[in-house]
Amino acid sequence: MAAAMIFQVLSVAFGLLLTFQRVDGWGQAHATYYGGSDAQGTNNGACGYTNVFSLGYGTMTTAVSSPLFNGGKVCGACFQIRCAGDSACHSNVITVTATNLCPQGSYGGWCDSPKIHFDLSQPAFNQIANVVAGHVSLEYQKVNCARTGGIRFYVQGHTYFIQVLVYNVAGAGDVTAVSIKGSKTGWISMSYGWGQNWQTGTVLDGQALSFMVTTSDYRTVTSNNVAGANWQYGQTFQGSQF
Repeated sequence: MAAAMIFQVLSVAFGLLLTFQRVDGWGQAHATYYGGSDAQGTNNGACGYTNVFSLGYGTMTTAVSSPLFNGGKVCGACFQIRCAGDSACHSNVITVTATNLCPQGSYGGWCDSPKIHFDLSQPAFNQIANVVAGHVSLEYQKVNCARTGGIRFYVQGHTYFIQVLVYNVAGAGDVTAVSIKGSKTGWISMSYGWGQNWQTGTVLDGQALSFMVTTSDYRTVTSNNVAGANWQYGQTFQGSQF
């Protein structure tokens, strides 16, 4: 009897696990959409991306619920998604970039933890389902990102504080560590701020800047002397790429 009960408990637990991640690599989720048909200038907040369209992410973007958002560390990651089991579905499989958080209480609770939810741009949603549906079930998996050009570093702050927004990252896409080096210093580990903003209190004015970026798949790329000694706050610099 005891063995039978244990088997039943394990079976239920395994069934619950599969509602979040299936054994074939595709997880189950739901999707809504935000914005209009172009989605330019929207979906900006929690990752620190000032404008997802002008930063090169285009309209193939999504906000994600907190289990996927992971406190902002998923920003820049790519997900392959497909509509599943709904009459409004199209057969397309598309790739979108995580660029924002879908906060608790949104869309009647669909973004509430522990639900896995994608709030897609309208153009992205339209590629997997009829927009009039408003909400569909989907399947997803994390995939590598394809980017044009090098990693970009948007430098903000003041003399006593440097904050760098790291974006346009290929491969895994989501950054787990950033280091900075002035032409007169060694490598300095930057602390995580929010979204994909990284910061240090070290004064580096008047020094050429280099960056070292590590992504969630433990790969690291170094961009040497991407900003000359005359760099200014508010400028963006392009480095190497994965």
